[in-house]
Amino acid sequence: MRTHSVSKLDTKLVPTFAIGDRTQYMANNFMADLSARLAKRVQLSSDGLAAYPGAVERAFGCEVDYGSIIKTFNQTRVEEQRRYSPPDVVKVEKMVVQGTPDVDLISTSYVEKQNHTLRMHCRRLSRLTNAFSKKIENFRAAVALHYAYYNFVKRHSTLRATPAMAAGVERDFWTVGDLVEVAA
Repeated sequence: MRTHSVSKLDTKLVPTFAIGDRTQYMANNFMADLSARLAKRVQLSSDGLAAYPGAVERAFGCEVDYGSIIKTFNQTRVEEQRRYSPPDVVKVEKMVVQGTPDVDLISTSYVEKQNHTLRMHCRRLSRLTNAFSKKIENFRAAVALHYAYYNFVKRHSTLRATPAMAAGVERDFWTVGDLVEVAA
């Protein structure tokens, strides 16, 4: 199971996330949901998954600047694959896929950091854990709770606000009680 998310650089807002495999179906749903939540033209970056270019085209049409970053990793021995350390990056290639993205800003670092934050805050995603979800509905609820807390409750020191406040979606800080009340 993999989560996909997107984070806006200047607000840190995560406007959407999806839980599922890295398939064309999931890419289509994710990009359609993302495009429905954004009001302005954006620059998107993705890894080299073949499902993304078509999904971006279907969801955004020509109203997007889209680039892809392809990382080539070294071959690892079987005993090294048992560790949870990533293999060494041998080559990085940035490609313009659509529109006129700023090539210097084509990066997956923000979404990788967002996935790391999710993994650290949601015990169900910790490596080698027994705190897994037995039902996919429970897993989805845990991830949704994380992103709701991240967007509306958590004060980010660099913003001096929540991401929802920085994006103009909300005026005030929410409490955990507010979050529970809205979810009920």
